[in-house]
Amino acid sequence: MNAFIFPGQGVQFPGMGLNYYKKSVLAKELFETANEILGFRITDLMFRGTAEDLRQTKTAQPAIFLHSVIVAKSLDNFNPSMLAGHSLGEFSALVAATALSFKDGLLLVYKRALAMQKACEVNHGTMAAILGISETIVEEICSEIEGIVVPANYNCPGQIVISGDLESVSIACERLAARGAKCIRLNVAGAFHSPLMELAKAELAEAIHSTVFITPICPIYQNVNGKGETIPEIIKDNLVSQLTAPVRWTQSVQNMITDGATFFTEIGPGSILQGLIRKINCNVKVASIT
Repeated sequence: MNAFIFPGQGVQFPGMGLNYYKKSVLAKELFETANEILGFRITDLMFRGTAEDLRQTKTAQPAIFLHSVIVAKSLDNFNPSMLAGHSLGEFSALVAATALSFKDGLLLVYKRALAMQKACEVNHGTMAAILGISETIVEEICSEIEGIVVPANYNCPGQIVISGDLESVSIACERLAARGAKCIRLNVAGAFHSPLMELAKAELAEAIHSTVFITPICPIYQNVNGKGETIPEIIKDNLVSQLTAPVRWTQSVQNMITDGATFFTEIGPGSILQGLIRKINCNVKVASIT
């Protein structure tokens, strides 16, 4: 079975999507439609902006979504048996699955980005990648710290991202390093997928529940529980919960494989998810279309 997967924030780069704009009439139309929907020319930032311009959450998220969806819509034989997206990528997957319209998907992503950026400014936080140690130890260390620090991304065996307030993440990194882990601070705007995103969650919930979702063409394996979902109301609830819950990527991929996935194609900028899937299961085939 063919599984298509979509990346999240962090894969943006200057010039992203420009080759599609130049060579595809459909892509150009979608880019220009996006400019109209958003009320500003996001294509100027994508094609000619700096890395710092694109690092801002309010720009990065709609840019990655737009690039990913345009790649999917440009494919001649897009025939997924199942879909998944890493964090933000879940919205790209839902549009690719026709559960969300292009316009509604883009508007929700932009509202999500603005809400998350606002939450970052109100509640300062950070994230760190923890390598080479079991998730049980990471969970144990985080639970012992009084402040806010939680596992945020279960990316693959031996790679977990933690998220929380500045002091608590620092303490967690010190304790995990003492247990033999390698800790890498991430250059992010805030503490995504943690309780510090509660403000954004409240803002996004109303927007999501007032948007029309329909049954997707195939199951969407969602981050919050790793399960394939097709019921619109459950999908909506999971999208809201995702902002303060961990991305269970390892579990999602394992469940997709159990349910028959043998070939994973990453759609959108970069190829980060390919590498994670190889570490989760080296026997499945992977590819990327950027």
